[in-house]
Amino acid sequence: MNYKLPGDKSRALLSRGLPHMRNGLRYQAASEKSAAKGFKPPAQMIVGRAEGDYVWDLDGNRFIDLQNGWATNPLGHCHPEIIEAVHLAHKQYGFQWEHPLRIELAEQLAQLMPGKALPRFSFEVSGTEAAESAIHLALCYTRRRYIISFSSCFHGEGLGTKMVSAYNSDNNLYMEAWAGGVLKAPYPYSENIPAGMTQEQYVDYCLWYLETHITEFVVPAENIAAILIEPGLAEGGNWIPSVSFMQGIRRICDQNDWLMIADEVLTGVGRTGKMWAVEHYDVIPDILVAGKHLSGGIEACAGVAARDEILGDNPRATAGSTFAGTPGGCAAALKTLEIFERDNILQQSMALGELAAQRMSDWGSRYEIVGQVRTLGLLMGVSFRAPEGVAEDFHVARSVRDAMLRRGVWAICDNEAQVRMYPALNMAPDVLRQGLDLMEEAIDEVQRKGVTAGDYPPMPSGNVGF
Repeated sequence: MNYKLPGDKSRALLSRGLPHMRNGLRYQAASEKSAAKGFKPPAQMIVGRAEGDYVWDLDGNRFIDLQNGWATNPLGHCHPEIIEAVHLAHKQYGFQWEHPLRIELAEQLAQLMPGKALPRFSFEVSGTEAAESAIHLALCYTRRRYIISFSSCFHGEGLGTKMVSAYNSDNNLYMEAWAGGVLKAPYPYSENIPAGMTQEQYVDYCLWYLETHITEFVVPAENIAAILIEPGLAEGGNWIPSVSFMQGIRRICDQNDWLMIADEVLTGVGRTGKMWAVEHYDVIPDILVAGKHLSGGIEACAGVAARDEILGDNPRATAGSTFAGTPGGCAAALKTLEIFERDNILQQSMALGELAAQRMSDWGSRYEIVGQVRTLGLLMGVSFRAPEGVAEDFHVARSVRDAMLRRGVWAICDNEAQVRMYPALNMAPDVLRQGLDLMEEAIDEVQRKGVTAGDYPPMPSGNVGF
């Protein structure tokens, strides 16, 4: 297949959005700039319907969905059992702050936390709110002033999470004065390692930076509250840390009486083949941030789990919001966890991850433009590189994602030189295999024909194929 994108209906609605949506004024200027460089506009679409492993655009084109609501639908789109559970909760409770489902969900989550060591849970609406709540919790509990985060990390788009995030150099432009309590440390990428180091040497350097450089030359150890880490650097490109790095962080936190905060908004609840990604590393954090998958993709539900002494009596650390822990959100989470256990979703996720890793295993050796394939369960990313003198790496990744979408496969490529994939944890194996087959076709096409999609921005719509 080779869809004409956007189709007529999608194009018409996208155009209607230009006068009203964010960055609508930017679109025309950026389009002209991109066209002047010889780039074609990227494929775009608006979702008209979603079900299971697929989405359809307004024009009726069907896509295998590997972006999956930005990694939010663990059981595929519009799971009927979760929808029914939410509907019943709405009928019974409407919206209430206090209701029995909050306690029932907190009890279940306590049993599912790493080592059953984080028995208390504080409800939030989104992953952004939960990450900010975790940071404030750590600062107030330790009565210290600094948080350490990492290059390329992403923890949300709230004011506080913008400060700790380092998604790219523009992430908190004009907001620098607000970031006084954040220390940024290098993340141990597995590609483009500086100074000719081996991967092991670079991991050692990153741990040395945390353990020695920061405490000797930047901030005294006794004024640092916590290290905030994604156990799978998701938005930054699905970079997967080594066991030695994650265990090194736990060791450094223990030595300095710092808290270890694991942001598992995207990596948690089965994405990596285990309930929590930290379980791959045999470490237990002091605070864990959960979201996305927890709601089954139907109703917002997120929050923070922590050790009893951290979350049991910490009055300075206020948190929560009006719609935190709604009846519908808790009902969605309870039904999601029930299906996980009943249908062995973690085993399905692990098996699909092995299938994907095997299917992509030779791409790095077969295709010059493929830099690296990274997988941990169904946390999957492929980085791309441009042939010398052809184009920037980012344009290669964008062109691959563009060619995938025209073939009927939807994945993510935002501002990085990677294409990221987050299929449903129970996706039919044949559907996943077909999606990866079409992705390889797209890679082959871009390698043979060169870069086509460039700086051209997406039209302003939350459902744009971006």
